[in-house]
Formats: sequence, structure tokens, C-alpha cells
Amino acid sequence: MSDYSYNVEEADFDELVVARSHQLPVLVDISADWCAPCKVLAPLLHKMVAEYEGRFYLGIVDADENMRIAGRHKVRGFPTVVAYSRGEEVGRFHSSQTIGFLREFIDGVIAKHQP
Repeated sequence: MSDYSYNVEEADFDELVVARSHQLPVLVDISADWCAPCKVLAPLLHKMVAEYEGRFYLGIVDADENMRIAGRHKVRGFPTVVAYSRGEEVGRFHSSQTIGFLREFIDGVIAKHQP
């Protein structure tokens, strides 16, 4: 974990995701330990956090421990990544993706966050 990636639970979701998304965009990785595509995507997301250090936050949600967060976001498969900016959802994707896709997605989220 870094200063820009952290675990999120139901009790602190509004503080660590919704409120923080007013400062920087927050990507929420909703995943599960038993999920193979989650194990592929997680290291790529952490690589992006290091590459973009200081330009977005990454909140990590264990879906098995926080089913209400998955339900709140109507998650149908894992992993699902939901992007927040200024307190609102601004994008999402599911399943494992390529580095190129992730860069394009993150760049788009950062652009939407600009005033």
C-alpha cells in the first residue's frame, strides 16, 4: 500500500471514497480473494498508483467482507472498478484489463476531475 492506496470498508466508504473524491479522483477496486481476474488486475492497479502518484487514490474493497458496497454499486462480476470524482461516479469497468486500457481510463477520469 502507499499513501494513495488503502483498504475501504462499509463504515468508512463515504469518508475514504466520496469525501476524498473532492480532492482527487478515487478508483474503487471491488474484488475478492478467490477471484482469478482480480489477482491479475490488482498488481496493475498498484503499478498505476505508483506511476500516477498523487493524481488519484485507489480504494480497495474486499467484496466478501463488504457485500453492501458491492450491492450499492450493483456489481455483477469481479473485479469491478468504479471511479469517483467530486462525490459522483464518473466511470466504471469490470474484469481484468490491459495497462493501455487502464492508462486511458485513468487519464479520462483525471480529465473529468479538472475544474
